[in-house]
Amino acid sequence: MIDNLTKYGFEVNYQPGIQRDQLLKMVADYDVLVFRGRMRVDKELIDLGSNLKILARYGVGLDNVDVDYAISKGIAVVNVPTASTVSVAELTMALILSLFRNLYYVIHSVKTGLWPKGEFVGRELNGKKLGIIGFGRIGGRVAYYGRAFGMKILAYDVRNVSRELRDVEGVQVDLTELLSECDVITLHVPLTPSTYRMLNDKTLSFIREGSFLTNVNRGEVIDTAALIKHLDRLGGVALDVLEEEPPRSELMAKLVEHPKVIVTPHIGSETVEAMDRLADELIHNILEVIRWL
Repeated sequence: MIDNLTKYGFEVNYQPGIQRDQLLKMVADYDVLVFRGRMRVDKELIDLGSNLKILARYGVGLDNVDVDYAISKGIAVVNVPTASTVSVAELTMALILSLFRNLYYVIHSVKTGLWPKGEFVGRELNGKKLGIIGFGRIGGRVAYYGRAFGMKILAYDVRNVSRELRDVEGVQVDLTELLSECDVITLHVPLTPSTYRMLNDKTLSFIREGSFLTNVNRGEVIDTAALIKHLDRLGGVALDVLEEEPPRSELMAKLVEHPKVIVTPHIGSETVEAMDRLADELIHNILEVIRWL
């Protein structure tokens, strides 16, 4: 991406891992700020960026950006909402398969010198109910993949998603019904005030014993303490995102170390194909804004 930006005449200062206090001191020198999901782009940063014309999120979510304030200051905000759809959806299915077939434990056992044939008896996806919370681009793609495995699709979304569901022969239900009926539940909602910890002690209690749960979008949509409380009765949990990344607190350690939990380090969009699309589409979107300046 850096080489391509240079080709278009940009002077690029690449600062991976830059700390917030450093960025606040230097942001006034730049017209475009490209950032990832953990950089908080709030009023303080925007006000100090006196020359900023474009905020470019290298990724999908904009929950770490005060978009309304940026726009009020005349700063354009761009992202790449479609680039990682396939990669995130494929990881979701990989995690579901890992849970159903105990793949993490089987592989780990063999690598430690054991041969646990017959010890871990898995389950098939075929015929199981897949509950998808959030039926946007990624949720819809997960439904498509799930249907290919012979799964029955149930979806919950605040929007009317009937047209998309018909494409994969799914059913739209309310949240309580989805949680109580499905064999595996996967989360694909943006982080908003209404989705923050939407899976809490009350809603997690609706999930029936032995069901599985995956989350690959935002860690904060699940209340970690409440999830730990319910872990023993669930079949298993696979998480690509956490409320705290990387995990440091005792609470997060308790979650990560639990034998029913699989954790990957927020790698949903980390494929060669997704990264290529992210770079190309973000540059395109930046150039489109510049043409209108």
